[in-house]
Amino acid sequence: MLERREELGRLGARVVVVGFSPPPAMAELARHLDLPGPILSDEERVLYRLLDLVRGSLLGVYSWGTLRRHALALARRRPLHLPVEDTRQLGADAIVAQGRVVRLYRPRSPDDRPSVDMILAAIRQVAG
Repeated sequence: MLERREELGRLGARVVVVGFSPPPAMAELARHLDLPGPILSDEERVLYRLLDLVRGSLLGVYSWGTLRRHALALARRRPLHLPVEDTRQLGADAIVAQGRVVRLYRPRSPDDRPSVDMILAAIRQVAG
């Protein structure tokens, strides 16, 4: 998504990242990923509960797709970092317009996320 920042800007969209890590860890993530917008810490997972985001099962979180993604990263000599928090907490991708969630994608596993094209199409439809 971030590699398409200009397109997001033309659509009037902003990326906001919410995580449950403490603020220092979220700030480090923002630097590491070069995140363009606000990054918020929801340590109590209030937003996660409001959006009904669940913890995945062990088999769901460590699915073949997830293991494949990690294996590919290792093959490309990308370092894998040991998890420091709840690896089973599933996130989501949401599109918010005028203070309302108008599209919400809840993954079944970490590798079950909508494509950037799907999200941009939904943003165009909402803006439309």
